Amino acid sequence: MTATPGADGARIAALNAGAVRAIVRDALAEDRAGFDVTTMALIPPEQAGRGDFVFREAGVICGLGVAREVFTQLSPTLAFDADRHDGEFVEGGTRVARVSGPLAAMLSGERVALNLVQRMSGIATETRRYVEAAAAGGHARVVDTRKTTPGLRVLERYAVRVGGGHNHRNTLEDGVLIKDNHLAAAAARGLTIDDVVRVARAHAPHTMRIEVEVDTAEQAQAAIASGADVVLLDNMSPDEMRAIIDAAGEGACLFEASGGITLETIRAVAASGVDVISSGALTHSTPALDVALDLEVT
Repeated sequence: MTATPGADGARIAALNAGAVRAIVRDALAEDRAGFDVTTMALIPPEQAGRGDFVFREAGVICGLGVAREVFTQLSPTLAFDADRHDGEFVEGGTRVARVSGPLAAMLSGERVALNLVQRMSGIATETRRYVEAAAAGGHARVVDTRKTTPGLRVLERYAVRVGGGHNHRNTLEDGVLIKDNHLAAAAARGLTIDDVVRVARAHAPHTMRIEVEVDTAEQAQAAIASGADVVLLDNMSPDEMRAIIDAAGEGACLFEASGGITLETIRAVAASGVDVISSGALTHSTPALDVALDLEVT
């Protein structure tokens, strides 16, 4: 995996500060960080310390600004200093940030901060792998899906961007995506794909694309003929996708591949000529990266 220069300032600006504050507040409340009975019993308020965020394994850094917010909410006197930046690839054993100040607040926020950094860095690292594999096969843009952890979508989609990927529609109101269940419901009322696209376009703003999910060549041809802006080729082989794209001709529409995309298959999928490859695996099943907070009492 290649190293990419960090851009913490630019990338963190893409996060909604209010959303981050709310997520961190809820996470600290869930953990009852303000009622840490162990720390309250054993650590006097005046005792200080410092903790180093250390990557135990190689990966892409993500979430340092979120970790800073955790400690800021717990104590305004805790200092958080980043040695590295979101988007940087580091080897195992690398210190990426240090927090220092009141030890009690540090201990009470340790798990929340680590959980978020580990989760986000895991997603950023896996996304980087997918992006690099896809680039070896073609020009396709790698995007996420709405298969995110409830309440953490803002952070997980940010992590995808930090890893070099892009975001699909964020919510149900961000784009028209006519899926198989929509088509089945419409077909039961006697509507064709052409009818469905026409009705959807009549209801959508003129600035919004219309995307149709298909799983056969016949459906793809119908969607293209209907004037769909994007045709999502679901669970098709690279050869099947290539045949549809070649038959459609240049500029017919955008083609998105989805369904069963893995790190092992994405290069061949990109080589089929699709414009976009979406993968729910980027956010729904990526393992957290191993990150630790090594404490030193002062």
